[in-house]
Amino acid sequence: MTQIYLVRHGEPDYSPVDSRGWPGMAADTAPLRPAGASQSEAVADLLSGIGATYLVSSPFTRALQSAAIIGHRLALGVRVDYDLRDWLPDSTGSWRGVAGVRAAQAEFEEFNGEWPEGVRRAWEPLSRIRERARAALGRHTASTDGPVLAITHAMVIRALTGETSTAHGAHEYYRYDPSNDV
Repeated sequence: MTQIYLVRHGEPDYSPVDSRGWPGMAADTAPLRPAGASQSEAVADLLSGIGATYLVSSPFTRALQSAAIIGHRLALGVRVDYDLRDWLPDSTGSWRGVAGVRAAQAEFEEFNGEWPEGVRRAWEPLSRIRERARAALGRHTASTDGPVLAITHAMVIRALTGETSTAHGAHEYYRYDPSNDV
């Protein structure tokens, strides 16, 4: 089994997106706040002794920027996998701002992350997040024996570990077992 450290990106700055009034998925272009960059530096220092041999990131800007900082400090190249992306609160991509995301998240929580029996919702269920994230990790752990750093998002970490409160710039240990692959 491969050791994987799931790292949540540093704290993002949504003000460049919000100030332009960009809707929905444009939020995925938000960069890190200066504190988020510092969080990424700190987690790189914290994980410097594990001997990571591989670093893979979500394609979202906040994760990529975190991965660049961590990769630079640990002398690791950054690979990108779309399936490590954040939770999709609305498959139409038409939400506007935090209020729409919070409403989708409230319903997500009400139904414990899964659509009600026989009813499809616009938000992505936890089981689908888990499925795509495990597939991504399977692709990337197949080519290395050493520990892997995966820079991703709180909802992906939750889907894989059950942890519901991973802070920005924090990490969770995850042991990947390909025999349990979905």
